[in-house]
Amino acid sequence: MYVILVYDIGEKRVGKMLKLCRQYLNWIQNSVFEGEITEVKLKELKLRAKNIMDMDYDSIIIFRSRQEKWLEKEVVGKEKNELDNFI
Repeated sequence: MYVILVYDIGEKRVGKMLKLCRQYLNWIQNSVFEGEITEVKLKELKLRAKNIMDMDYDSIIIFRSRQEKWLEKEVVGKEKNELDNFI
């Protein structure tokens, strides 16, 4: 599946969350990640994220799609992290 993950995390925890999300997805902008991920890996990511989060203060939003081709993406301005598909 293809996901876009957005987080709003307290200042003291944001570095840990950034590091965690970069292990699973592509960083595209501050607090925003995207990429292909399996259901199992997504569950693992959410479990690990909950261990970092203050559930009374922080949040994660995950948008899911079957495949990237079902999303239309438009970037206005400089793209923070351009993705290259090397094989």
